[in-house]
Amino acid sequence: MGYGPFIAEPYYGHRARLYHLDLYSQPDRIAEIILTANDNGINAINLVNDDVLIKAFDLACDNGCDMKVIGTVGKSDVDYLNPNYEFAREVDWQEDVELFSQYDCPLMLVDEFIVDGYNWNFTSKILEEINNNSLSGIITAFPYRTTDLLLDGINTDLFDFYMIPLNSFAYMMDTPSFLKAQRTLFGKKISELNKKIIACRVFAAGIQTPDEGFNFLKNLDFVDMVTFGAASSDEVKKDIDILKNI
Repeated sequence: MGYGPFIAEPYYGHRARLYHLDLYSQPDRIAEIILTANDNGINAINLVNDDVLIKAFDLACDNGCDMKVIGTVGKSDVDYLNPNYEFAREVDWQEDVELFSQYDCPLMLVDEFIVDGYNWNFTSKILEEINNNSLSGIITAFPYRTTDLLLDGINTDLFDFYMIPLNSFAYMMDTPSFLKAQRTLFGKKISELNKKIIACRVFAAGIQTPDEGFNFLKNLDFVDMVTFGAASSDEVKKDIDILKNI
């Protein structure tokens, strides 16, 4: 389960304001959605070090939620449109590692604004610290450019998982389109990394329906896991039902 709607990520546009009012300002409602997801078969959640989100997850756990945590390390308040990668590296990522280590957290991922700054020594340092506690991975907002740079830029033995945006509209991906021929070539490229691939932004921030998003992923044989957000208990139940019947 993803966290995007819960913390009202700005890439949701005008809906981010609604998510802020309906969810972020009411952690008990976030907890309710998390519990509903867990009751319907979702057994892991992607978390960032955000006070409201952590409070909501703790509240869900107090009420019987049994989810593993996939922690995103190094999340910062960076503008998606004009990212300041130097600012992103100032985040207290060690605090994040300590926080997530308190949960059942088999996997931690380095945030995209750290990875996509391409300071490989810095990213490697974080991965080495994560590897003392759990499996590790990286996130990118630029699946084409970052994938091209990884093999020559970093010791890929340091991480096991790779989270990338994937949707048929190529929304929030660094390509103008993602047609069949492009998907085939990209699949070959990314398979060379030999990592577990986690697909995110599969609904293109609401541009695609869950049915469209999940059916698209079904035909990508290089995807191992998927994360998606939901803004209500009814929504998450519908999404999970679609996913189970794909």
